[in-house]
Amino acid sequence: MSHTDETSTDGGAQLSDDQLFGQLAEADSVHLSKWERFDRTLDAYVLAPGRVAWNDWRTRFGIVVIALFAFAGTVAPWLVESPATNQAPVNHPPFSGGLSAITEQGGWIDVTQASFGSISIPWLSFQYPLGADNYGSPIGRQLIHATPDMLELVIAGAIVSVGFAVLIGVTAGYKGGKVDSVLMSVTDIVMTMPGLPLVIVIAAIYPPRQAWLVGVILAIDAWPGLARALRSQVLTLREESYVEASRTMGLPSRTILSRDITPQLMPYILINAAQAGRKVIFESVALYFLGVLPFTTANWGIMMDTAYTEGYALVNLSNFYQLLWPMTAIIVISFGFILFSQGMDRVFNPRIRARHAKKAGADEEEIPN
Repeated sequence: MSHTDETSTDGGAQLSDDQLFGQLAEADSVHLSKWERFDRTLDAYVLAPGRVAWNDWRTRFGIVVIALFAFAGTVAPWLVESPATNQAPVNHPPFSGGLSAITEQGGWIDVTQASFGSISIPWLSFQYPLGADNYGSPIGRQLIHATPDMLELVIAGAIVSVGFAVLIGVTAGYKGGKVDSVLMSVTDIVMTMPGLPLVIVIAAIYPPRQAWLVGVILAIDAWPGLARALRSQVLTLREESYVEASRTMGLPSRTILSRDITPQLMPYILINAAQAGRKVIFESVALYFLGVLPFTTANWGIMMDTAYTEGYALVNLSNFYQLLWPMTAIIVISFGFILFSQGMDRVFNPRIRARHAKKAGADEEEIPN
């Protein structure tokens, strides 16, 4: 009697493995059009993670902060006039006129008329709300026009540092053997290099003229610690049953690394990406403030240096606002990065994401008995 002719205990015919898995595959795909498959994919990979993220106040706050700075770095420079000297009274105080300026003319905010063709509507006109520096340059305009370069160096620094760390750490941990030894030797060599003196020497020999190049230079020594930590995580993950199953199925290493291992590390990677962005901001501002980096790009550190050296903001406290505003911008964007990365931890939790997926149990309902 052949395998397919055997009867099962319930009186039915015993199915071969090919027949069994063929029926399961057919049941799984029944009644699913292309639009329904697209709808399921959209819900599982876009809508459900979006709902998870938006339900966490940390993610909402981080998204709002990042969106505001992204707007200030992309759209606002086209809407706000470029800063220049003598555009405002020298050392003009912020919010001149206080709250009474809302109802009176001549303060930091006035009610005017804006014309759109033949239509005139009430409009608000702001007159140097954040004050001006020792050269009569409005601080608000300086902050806005420095934001594009700040975002550029932050993105470049975070991509370089996290990219190198993920590539080297994950590969070394998964491959092991000589590959692990060589990559970790390179990592240890870079880790022992003094970071700040190295950056100062490189900046002195090759003065960076572009903001993204400043971010790359500052990220040169920022990746070894994360690479070591990721390697340790991968040494544990590669022994998991689902990774062993993927290897047994003959999947290539790049597929296993991208689908099975790297997603498990994403919360840790995101948090470290936020930390790398903060590190690039702090180091660039500090080096511009100290005069190590050339004043070739707009930067909040240059504003702080001008406030300290020209406005004597730490001695003449009436000019302290010139130092306060760029410091506030640094603190707010750093806080936004941290909260966003902490909130995204929930997005990569498959159990939480499954609870927010509307199509999660649809397959079982559509498979016939």
